[in-house]
Amino acid sequence: MMQTFFESEVADEPDTVRQQSEPAALALSADDFAALEERIVRAVDLVKRERLARAAAEERAAKAEAQLGEQAPVVTELKQEIRSLRAERDQVRQRVERLLKQLDALEL
Repeated sequence: MMQTFFESEVADEPDTVRQQSEPAALALSADDFAALEERIVRAVDLVKRERLARAAAEERAAKAEAQLGEQAPVVTELKQEIRSLRAERDQVRQRVERLLKQLDALEL
């Protein structure tokens, strides 16, 4: 089996050096472990908050889509009403122009 660079370095290290460095490494690793544990707890809390925020955002988006669906017919109706009011305005303008022409014809 092929050894990696790290494994070959560890295999070459004498047992006495390994045994002497283990207690110091364990003491250091306990502090490192506590720090790692704290970072993991913070990461888990962050993920929980982000999931809650995402769920709230998805809920708001769903409500907005529902409102949009409810308002679409109203918008269509209002557009139609605007078209009819513009057409009516044009008819009234034409009638007024015709009446003004008739008044101008009377004054001659």
